[in-house]
Amino acid sequence: MHPPAYNCFVDRDKMDSAIPDLGPKELSCTELQELKQLARQGYWARSYALRGQVYQRLIRDIPCRTVTPDASVYRDIVGKIVGKHSSTSLPLPEFVDNTQVPSYCLNSKGEGAVRKILLCISNQFPDVSFCPALPAVVALLLHYSADEAECFEKACRILACNDPSRKLVDQSFLAFESSCMTFGDLVNKYCQAAHKLMVAVSEDVLQVYADWQRWLFGELPLSYFARVFDVFLVEGYKVLYRVALAILKFFHKVRAGQPLESDNVKQDIRAFVRDIAKTVSPEKLLEKAFAIRLFSRKEIQLLQMANEKALKQKGITVKQKRQFVHLAVHADSFHSEIVGVKEMRDIWSWVPERFALCQPLLLFSSLQHGYSLARFYFQCEGREPTVLLIKTTQKEVCGAYLSTDWSERNKFGGKLGFFGTGECFVFRLQPEVQRYEWVVIKHPELTKPASLESATVPPSPSHSVSSEPADRLSPFLATRHFNLPSKTESLFMAGGSDCLIIGGHRLLPVRGHLAGRRIQGHRCRSPGPVLVAPGGRCLT
Repeated sequence: MHPPAYNCFVDRDKMDSAIPDLGPKELSCTELQELKQLARQGYWARSYALRGQVYQRLIRDIPCRTVTPDASVYRDIVGKIVGKHSSTSLPLPEFVDNTQVPSYCLNSKGEGAVRKILLCISNQFPDVSFCPALPAVVALLLHYSADEAECFEKACRILACNDPSRKLVDQSFLAFESSCMTFGDLVNKYCQAAHKLMVAVSEDVLQVYADWQRWLFGELPLSYFARVFDVFLVEGYKVLYRVALAILKFFHKVRAGQPLESDNVKQDIRAFVRDIAKTVSPEKLLEKAFAIRLFSRKEIQLLQMANEKALKQKGITVKQKRQFVHLAVHADSFHSEIVGVKEMRDIWSWVPERFALCQPLLLFSSLQHGYSLARFYFQCEGREPTVLLIKTTQKEVCGAYLSTDWSERNKFGGKLGFFGTGECFVFRLQPEVQRYEWVVIKHPELTKPASLESATVPPSPSHSVSSEPADRLSPFLATRHFNLPSKTESLFMAGGSDCLIIGGHRLLPVRGHLAGRRIQGHRCRSPGPVLVAPGGRCLT
């Protein structure tokens, strides 16, 4: 068997050790479903030549802008841009945000070539303002390109993709930051045990999740990143979320119950990813990633859009210091009789990230507003979302995140009717911390739309829902946030003159008043999302 024909940018000895080549294979399939299966199985992962051919084909088929820089453009501009500078000393463009070029078994000539290509991309794409993933993408593509110009053309086609349904890489800080927020939302739903660990060991869990792309584009060893990129070129951006979630699950599995190696969990995760070969193979990592029952691509796009909208409303469109992007519950301004600052930050880490941008502001307190349930509604109506906290005489603390304005209860003509969305959840803080998620999330087969008919209003024709599974949206992505058809299984809240019901459980059985118990609350200090956090005592 002949040795693989590596190009002049590759360190042959390192490459043979990182990804042993098992010789050429042929790929004749053209159907997308078959390509998906082959990519996930690693069909071309052990053949250097075949992987290069597949990359060439997949990238060639990316729909691009009419005018997309090609190899000839690179040859025309590279001399003018680089000049007489040594390629290894060339500065990186600002859009990489100080991201280092991963070596990926490249020799010094290859590392210099990556810098040259990035500078030429910066020249041709002035609209790309923030793209820290690009150095890793270019470094990998250089392996499977005949020369710098061909690598440049491939990277340009990835950046110039004009299919609105096919996002490939973030190219602005707004897109990058909303992706980080979306990842945080997904962790909150699909990696609850890992999320609980992150909340316990980090001061700001959102900063930890903001590092998720670095795990993939930079920290993962070449053999792992190449396998991820194989599937990414076929299936798109959603693959990145899956793999990052799988990494977090494995990190939790290995580190749960063990002391962290440093005081910085971000650094611990990075170190874990760099040494991931000690824990799991590329095959097992992808297997775990695709075992996660994730949102559909359409749902993730909607969630991303909602997060982008929240950032724009806060004026966050360019890179700022992290503390101005994510909410910190400030010790000097937050007060509650029920929870401390640390507990409130834990609660805030469960709130969808597009709402966690806002700070809590008091809405209702029985110490200030008395004990009437009607007064509670009066103080809270017109505000959404809200968070409710309750403390019993036995010192138990529980509560709920409520996605919808309590005024929705008035649409049922005085009868008890359900509203809200699947983003609602209930939780307990004392005697131990526990968040209780909607049962259908883990067991979707339990969803029976007809079972809730007696508790809701039949949908109007304008709010009909497609019966096709592919068109159905998860209950987390609700009509309140995305103007989508609501579903009966998404209704979580009910409020009458004598009770509140959340998730089908009666939380406050009272008769016209809050039974003489004390409640306190907070809301957001902004015209956007609102928090209600009872901070007194309430007997239930």
